[in-house]
Amino acid sequence: MISAAAIVELQDRQTRAWHLQRHPRNAEAAASGNGAATDDWLLAVSRQHRANFDLWHIEDEARAPGVIDAELAAVKHRIDRTNQLRNDLAEELDCTLLAWLEPQGLPNPGAPLNSESPGLVVDRLSILALKIYHTREEAERADAPPGHAARNRERLAILENQRTDLAGCLDDLWRETLSGKRQFKLYRQLKMYNDPSLNPAIYRNLPAKHSG
Repeated sequence: MISAAAIVELQDRQTRAWHLQRHPRNAEAAASGNGAATDDWLLAVSRQHRANFDLWHIEDEARAPGVIDAELAAVKHRIDRTNQLRNDLAEELDCTLLAWLEPQGLPNPGAPLNSESPGLVVDRLSILALKIYHTREEAERADAPPGHAARNRERLAILENQRTDLAGCLDDLWRETLSGKRQFKLYRQLKMYNDPSLNPAIYRNLPAKHSG
């Protein structure tokens, strides 16, 4: 079910296509290269990657020079909502995998426990895909100052090596899970900041309710 190579290829392809879509003149090229996911699992991977893609660019809005306080507050709320979605979709990936494994008696409860679930690894691969895209963009920037391209080529090599290692770890985890040699669990992120009843910055500032 899991192929790290397929996940990486999908994330790279869609990162390119979605960036093209951000520029209207490139819409036709983006549509032709969008490369929709081929099955339900990769479709779920795509949705999770899209949340990271949106989060990346919303965070850029918060860093833009000249942004006023009111705009920044609105952007911060969008960041919180999108980050919640990103985490929910990573958990959904693990739920899908565990539901698929359960009829096979897997994961083996007696096997050593992996500290990171596949969904969390896919999330990390998604972020690396975005870093690689933007670092390559900087390495190829025609108007960059001297030394900029070389610095970013070095960074790009590091990021690509990290992704290769992480993709290999994901394949190893899945292979050993299927063979009963390793197990993983669903780790809920349990974010508190979006829940008014759990975030004191919200509930301490809500109007008091009066009885009667």
